This record gives sequence, structure tokens and C-alpha cells, in this order.
Amino acid sequence: MNRQPVPLPAEHIPSGALPWRTADAQRWLAAAPGWWAHPAVTATVLAGSLVWDVVAAPVPPCTSADPCGADWPGLGAAVVLVLTLYWVWRQPRLALAGLGGTLAVFAVEGGFSAAFREPSALAFLTAAACTAAGLVHRLAVTGRQRARALAAAGTVAHPLPAAARTFRRGRFSFLLAALLLAVAAFGCLRAGQVVDAYEERAAGATRLTGRVTGLERGDDADVLTVEADGRTHRFETAYPEDFPLDSRVDIVVEGDWAALVAEPYDIFGWELLVLAGSVAGLAFLANGVDGRTRAKRLRRASLPVLRVLVREGHEDGRTWVFAADDPEGLRPVLSFHSLHAFDDREENDDEDESESEDGGTEAAVGLDKVREILKGEDAAPPLREAVLYGAPCAGAEVVFVAPDGPDGDEVSVECSVTAVKPAAPASKAHRQRDGEGRDLRQPCEEGAVALTPTAAPRLWRAHGFSRAVGLVLLVLQGGGIWAALDDGPSWSWIWLSVGLVWLLTAVATALTWRITADRGGLWITGAWRVRRVPWEAVIGVRHSEDRIRVDRAEGSPVVLSPTGWAWLERRLGRAPHAVRTTEELRALLLRPELRPLEEAPAGRQGMPVGPPLTALSVLWGAAVLLLL
Repeated sequence: MNRQPVPLPAEHIPSGALPWRTADAQRWLAAAPGWWAHPAVTATVLAGSLVWDVVAAPVPPCTSADPCGADWPGLGAAVVLVLTLYWVWRQPRLALAGLGGTLAVFAVEGGFSAAFREPSALAFLTAAACTAAGLVHRLAVTGRQRARALAAAGTVAHPLPAAARTFRRGRFSFLLAALLLAVAAFGCLRAGQVVDAYEERAAGATRLTGRVTGLERGDDADVLTVEADGRTHRFETAYPEDFPLDSRVDIVVEGDWAALVAEPYDIFGWELLVLAGSVAGLAFLANGVDGRTRAKRLRRASLPVLRVLVREGHEDGRTWVFAADDPEGLRPVLSFHSLHAFDDREENDDEDESESEDGGTEAAVGLDKVREILKGEDAAPPLREAVLYGAPCAGAEVVFVAPDGPDGDEVSVECSVTAVKPAAPASKAHRQRDGEGRDLRQPCEEGAVALTPTAAPRLWRAHGFSRAVGLVLLVLQGGGIWAALDDGPSWSWIWLSVGLVWLLTAVATALTWRITADRGGLWITGAWRVRRVPWEAVIGVRHSEDRIRVDRAEGSPVVLSPTGWAWLERRLGRAPHAVRTTEELRALLLRPELRPLEEAPAGRQGMPVGPPLTALSVLWGAAVLLLL
């Protein structure tokens, strides 16, 4: 029996507050950014094109006239570039500014002219343009979502609760930013000391010209041998290709100390520390400033209010918001992380006394709660009525008032500490689960909506994301075979044989998994065989960790894995194909009237591709041996 949401006392509901209906919430969700503008797509494309351009770009050689020393402008450009990739996810406006700065550096270095003759430069420009278009689209969509939220809230506006007005955002981010920027400053200081020490010593040293007589390659470093003025000197080098044998190089010598003029010192470790500290510190600083600015904006004037339902995610700790007329919490609208806000003016001395009297009991209860959480035995948080303050949109800050706990005796004020994020269409993070992790709400209605009675057998098969996963694994498999055979017979072939079996199974399943439902039951096509499971033997169908599992009354369950990449599909705003398949199979299991009336012919029962894929792998291995 479904539990009703925990009610919010009437005195905490502002006058005139309207409920956020499912129809309005769905219109709000419909204004979410398109999949092509999702950060997972734009950031990946931008990063991939950038890596290609960096790898393809020629590296200028280290010479005495142009030594490989400190490159602070280049390091600054790298900081901006890495921050831009991060801001594509978190801060669209800052990402646009960072992208503009990156393109300015690209133009100064001749990147635009190189784009007409270098495919890598052209790919980077194209990716940057697509990323900019995606960022502008996301910002425009934010405005549309805000307008639809304001329309749903009507003309009613109320000030924030007192506790929310004293809530401060960004303190932890500012603290981390200060520490990380201090680390970056320390790295700059140490790098500067190394450079100053070299320049001071080189100013009083003797400059000689020597001849390269040898090069020793090593795992840790390459060592260059140079003869100059009748003495032999050895130098570690990061770019041995710049110093061919019998070439002339300049060195500086002072007693037993000597250095290459072209590679005077090595501060790569300190530069890496500066890069990491600057990127992380500036990222936290920007997040802190953005959070504090948005929080101040909330406190400036009265805000629109909406009556909604909220639930804390049992697995991710996020606050999930549902429409007010969705009492079962089946369709989440948005989510964010939140923290309780407390009004200091409401504290009194009685609280201190109660804490001293009940401290032992509360500590014991707290320890029991922690123990239940660690064991996964804690009860899922209930669905609660709430009042949402602010116009929700992607990236916004909001505040809500809701009952604190399952009884509703106390009311809490919570403020968002991460930006609002629209929910994916098929998110299941909001569903209640019992102590054993079994879904208490496995309604077949969602799957049955897309099903109508039919005579012909129904078919579900590998979709685009599943096949993409299979192709990636296939490439890894081919590369693994090449790498193992490249070194000749060795003990690594044992690992190859073990890993190859798993890879063959995963590739064959991801590329061609298939489930056919007919009058008598299910035909399940895996990597190696087709299994028949009658309807009376099926006791459950589940999807978890990118696998579809069909539980049987007798015998082990039938498992298909992998069946796609549900995480990425949700991030791109799509309902995972394997999840929809599971819901529709569950609908057929629980509602026999929807099952097909005919038996599936042999041609629709599927065919495993594991055996032919094994033969192809053997042929590939033979071809590799012949090519080596």
C-alpha cells in the first residue's frame, strides 16, 4: 500500500502559493537543453579535438638561442584552457569567456591560418564553435525555463524564511580556493628559485661548445654525452631528438657543475603543481563567488513560490523535486544538493539543557543510524510536501520548506548548495526501496503505456549506445591481441586468454543482444546461445549496472551484460533503451493480456554471434603474427 506524502503544516504554506502541476512541470522539462548541447557531448568533443591538435602540432626544438625554459604565458593559457573544459560543465558564462580567451591565443599563434592546411586545427575550431553554440543554447534555455516556472507560480511572491536569509554560501569553496592557490603560489616561488639559481650560476660560469658523442636511453631519463674542452660531460635530456650524434651544443661549466644551454633546468614538476593548484583553486573560487552571488540575489526581493513534493535520494543524497500532483513520486522534475539553514535568533537556553539531558540517547540513536547506513539497512526517506522559493531553472539557486522527518512534527528550511539540474526522463533515483534493495514500486503502468495487445511477437534488441559500447570493446580487444602478440610468446598470453573470453562475451552481447516475447515466453539471445524461458518460469525482470536480468523460478537467472550505457544516456536527456526494455518486459509479465498471441518463428528467435566473433579474433591474431 502506498504511503501518502508527509504533510506540511498549513501555517508554513504562504498564502496564495500555487501547486506545481505535472502538466506545468513537463512543459518546464520540455525546455531542457537538447542532447547536442549537453556538457558530456560538447566537453568531450572539445577535449578530444584539443588533444589531437596538441599532439599533431610540431614541437619547436630546444636551441641555445631559444632554450626550453620557463613558459609562464603558455602555462597561463593552459590554466585557462583546462578551466574552460571544467566550466563547460558548471559555469556556461565563464566557459564562453574562457573559450574566447583560448581562441584569442589560438589566433595569435597562427591557428586560424593553420586551420586551412591542418586537419587538427580545423577540428579544434569546429569543436570550439559547436561548444560555443551549445553554451549559448543552454543559457537561452535557462531563460525559457525560468519564464515557465514564473508562469506556473503566478503573481504571488513572498520573502525568504528567516533562516534562509542568514544562510551563507561559498565559505568552504573560498577556504579550499585559498589553500589551493597558496599551493600554486608556492610552486611559482620554487620554480622561480630554480630559474634564479641557474641564471646566477650561469652568469659566472664558462660557456663552451661541445660535440654530442653518445645517447643512453633509459626508462627514467635519457642521458646525453658531450665532449667539450677535453672533458666528457653527461646531461639528462627530455628531448633527445634535438641533439643528434656529432651535433654541436653549447654548455656552461663551473667546476664540477655543468648544464646544457638549450635545456638549462627542469621545473616541469613545479609547473605541473602550479597548473593543478591554479585550476582547482580558481574553479573553487568561481564556484564560491557564483554561489554567494546567486544566494544574495535570492535575498534581495520577494520570490515566486510553488507547492511541490520533495524526497532525499537514498543513494546519492540529492534532493529530488516532484510535481504536487505526483503523490507516488514517479516523475522527478529537478534535483540538487541542499543543506539545512538555521535561524540563530530562534536558539535559546532550553536547547542547551535538552542537549545535556538527552545527549546520550541522541548519540546512541546517531550511532545506530550510521550503522544502518553502512549496512544498507536504513529506510528510504519519505516523500514530503514542500514549498519551493525561487524560479527554478538549470543552474539556479532555490530554497524550500518541508517537514523534517517522517512524522512532520518539525519543519526545516533547506537551501541548495549545488545548481538546479533538470531530471533525466527515466531517472529512478527517486524510487523507494526496502531494506533488501528490492523496489517496492515496480508498477507496470509505465511500460504498459507503450504496449497494446498484438498477435505478432515483440522484439527488443541492441540499440545505438549498446552497439557503441560493443565497438569500443571490440577495438580494445583487437588492440590487446596486437599488444600481447607483439612481444612474442610470454606469460602475458595467459592474461590474454583469460581476458579474451570476457571481452568476446561482452562484445557479442553489446552488439547483438536480443529478447523476443511470444505467446509461450521469452527467447533471450546472449553471446553464445539462445535460451527459452516460459512465462510461468519468469519471476522477475530487473535492470541494474547496464545489465538485464531475468530471474527464473528454477535455475540461475539469465543475464545480458552489457546492454548499453544508461548513465550516459540519462546525462544526454534520453530514456535508456535497456531500462525501457525492462519496464515493458515487466508489464508483459504482470499483465498477461498484453502478451503476443503467436509463437515466434525461428527467424525471430535470434542467433548468438559469439562463435563467429571468436573465429574472427583467431583470424585477426593470425594476421597480426604474419604482419609482425
